[in-house]
Amino acid sequence: MNLETVTQQNLTERLQNNPYPGRGIVIGRNEQEQWIQVYWIMGRSSNSRNRIFVYQDNQLQTQAADPSKVEDPSLIIYNAMLETSHHFVVTNGSQTDVIRDHLEAGKPFESALLTQYHEPDDPNYTPRISGCLDLSEAGPQAMLSIIKRSPFDTNQSEYHVFRYPTVASGFGYCITTYQGDGNPIPSFVGTPYLLALHGDAATIAETFWNALNEANKISLVVKAIDSQAKQSQVVLKNKYTPVPA
Repeated sequence: MNLETVTQQNLTERLQNNPYPGRGIVIGRNEQEQWIQVYWIMGRSSNSRNRIFVYQDNQLQTQAADPSKVEDPSLIIYNAMLETSHHFVVTNGSQTDVIRDHLEAGKPFESALLTQYHEPDDPNYTPRISGCLDLSEAGPQAMLSIIKRSPFDTNQSEYHVFRYPTVASGFGYCITTYQGDGNPIPSFVGTPYLLALHGDAATIAETFWNALNEANKISLVVKAIDSQAKQSQVVLKNKYTPVPA
């Protein structure tokens, strides 16, 4: 089976036919040799669905679509994308700032992760997923991670980190918080899987937005990064229109 067949099968089975993969991160490259980061959020409750993406000054934040309806901001409002001089960080929670701060201090990606734990949202215990693109002089490297609840102790986490020194043009690695819908929602299992990254940022955004479940998708962003200039551009998609505070 060739890679195009694998990526199409993954898109169909893991996203298009999956009502609830939850939050997801994809890191890879398109055919224009741009590095690509994709991040999306989904929600089942009214509190989770009451969100939009806002991008300003190289920072992507989740914000309330209607501030008057926020029930609990602790796990839904956070910086989702941050940058350093040569790192591009994307995560599904408050660990974004922690990772950025560790990288700026010259510490490795993994050291930041070890200060974090899975989310305390009993009974789902949502994993914390994170991605980082390192464009330092040592050479480009993509990283993904997932911090999951230990099967032996709900107060402890297990840590999985994946490094990709080589990613072919037109492909990316994807990790999501969940396997699919359920009560409780089953956490992601296994290693990140391959998906195709064809076209520019707008085309990629349209592909993934159309693949996500219509009822549960909320927001999506695609960041395209020029590895030489270390500059980025983003395409945003929000399901809901912000309501003035």
